[in-house]
This record gives sequence, C-alpha cells and structure tokens, in this order.
Amino acid sequence: MKKIFRSLFAFAGIAAMLGLSGCAKTQRGEYAKGSATIFCDDGFRNILEEEIEVFEFSYPGSSILPFYVSEQDAIDTLLADGTQAIIATQELTPEQKEYMKSKFKRVVRTHCIAVDAVALITNKDNNVTSLSMEEIGNILNGKISKWSQLAGNDTTAIKLVFDNAGSSTVSYLREKFLPEGKKISDNPNAFAQKDNAAVFDIVKKDRNALGVISVSWLGDDLSQAKKVPVDQRFEDYKNENDTVATNLTTEVNILKVSNPTEENDFNPIAYKPYQVYINSGEYPLFRKVYMISTAQKSSVLNSFYMFVTGFAGQKIISKTGILPYHMNARVVELK
Repeated sequence: MKKIFRSLFAFAGIAAMLGLSGCAKTQRGEYAKGSATIFCDDGFRNILEEEIEVFEFSYPGSSILPFYVSEQDAIDTLLADGTQAIIATQELTPEQKEYMKSKFKRVVRTHCIAVDAVALITNKDNNVTSLSMEEIGNILNGKISKWSQLAGNDTTAIKLVFDNAGSSTVSYLREKFLPEGKKISDNPNAFAQKDNAAVFDIVKKDRNALGVISVSWLGDDLSQAKKVPVDQRFEDYKNENDTVATNLTTEVNILKVSNPTEENDFNPIAYKPYQVYINSGEYPLFRKVYMISTAQKSSVLNSFYMFVTGFAGQKIISKTGILPYHMNARVVELK
C-alpha cells in the first residue's frame, strides 16, 4: 500500500498545543471566535499576511497563526491533522480525502482562490527583456548557461536563483520543463535561497542573477496599501468594484515570456505577468491556488475560509498582482 503522506510530528505537535479552532458554536452567516493555525507555501506569504490582518481586525475575537513551509510539508501536516487549513497549488487526491474522512472524520473543502503566475526577474542593469518557453527550459536544464546565449556579449554565467527545493514554484517549473527524476538543483548554476524575499534581494544586487518568484511578491499595489491603516484598508476592500492591480514593482526587471506553439498559432509576442494576461492565458507560466480546509463549519477556520473566498478576501488577492479567482480582470492601459 502506498503511503499517503509523510508525518510531520513537529508541526502537528505545535498546532495541537496552540489549539486548532475556537469551540463556540455559530449560526449560519455568523463568524466564530477563537484561534487556529494555517500552513502555507512561502510564495503566498504576502497574500496570507494581509488576509489575516484584515480578518482579525474585522473579527477581533479571532486569531489565525500562519506557518510558512514547503507545499509538501503543508499537505503532510493537513493529512496528519496537525492543522485544518492550508494554501497550496494542488488539490488533495480522492484517496487523501477518503483517508481524512475515515481516519479523522474530516470533510475536505477545497476552493480555488487565485490564479498565480511564476515570474522571472533580473537586475535593472541586465539587458535581457524577454524569454521564450523553450529558452526557459534550456536554462533550467543547463543547455543555456551564459547571458551571451540570450543577448549581447556578456559571457558571464546565468545565476539561477530560486526560493527552496520544496516550494510550489520549484515543483511547478520542474514538472513543466524537466524530465522525470531531474531537479532544478542539479544545475550547477542554480542556487536555493531561504524564501522569496531572499530571491528578490539577490536579484536587486546581482546583475547576473535570474530569479524565479511568485508574481504575488511583485505587486506594488499591496505594498502601497500596507502603508494605509488597516481600518481604512478594510473599508476599501469592502468597496464593491472590479478594479484589480495593474502595477508591478520597478525595483527589478520583470521578464516577458512568449510561447510560440501550434496551440496559439505560433504567436511570438511575449507578455508580462499582468493580471489580464494571466487571465487570458497569454502569459504561459500560471497555476491555480487553492485554500483547503477540514475545519468544522462552526470553527474560526471556517470563518476565515469564508472570508478569504468572499468579496473582501478576493479583493485583497487582487492587490498582490495575481488574479483573484472570482473577479474578472479588465484590460487597462499599462504605461
């Protein structure tokens, strides 16, 4: 019999000591009070921190404590009943859902909350502005190892920088571009970092670095929003309009990506990971993001689940630069 998960006793123990949810019963439409944990890939830290801050402001009797781990660790912790909510880029399998039901009497609820893009970033002094999907694959597998193979005469090695080997971003690129059994870390010019923030900092300083990062780390709208007091941000998030973020950071170069294949009539145009191009699929490096919960409906985690998947929670996601799943992107002029 295949093992469904690898137990993470340390995480499960921490979650158990903290208490997974409040005990008070709630009626339909009400929000529960209490505390709970949620486990999340570091790529979505910016999203989750803002969701928690606004949720706790809105419902002061509630407390959500996040743990930022690899995606596999988040899934394993959920399957060990060490937490009752995670954010991940993959759904549980039918076998895993049945295991949770039979082992822990847990009902698995899954909701797609966003469509994320994997972005490639370079230093402001680097003159490479776009890559094709084929070139990205060749960089990852080492066939392209110098900047001169892409543009100009710079024979310096391309320093491929990513967050960590267990992240959802690395898993996505490995599965999309590399043969089975190969790892991005097999590339001698690839360097793992602690988290997305470290990737961003290295690229800002090193003109030879090519960073791999979730586009949610690049949205300038959320950075500006966080300078505003939380009560004012909450009022803005309740404002029912369909405006989505269009501004990405200018501290690094964000590369355009093209995908000239038969499926898109060999279109050679390269696109940046703006929300409208993520929505249309013209920016090709995208994946869905899910919130998965096994919490009871009367729990604080279910209240948080309802918040994140509701209008205000989805508008918060729009501020990060990725596409909220339940809001439509509009074509706007990008200057």
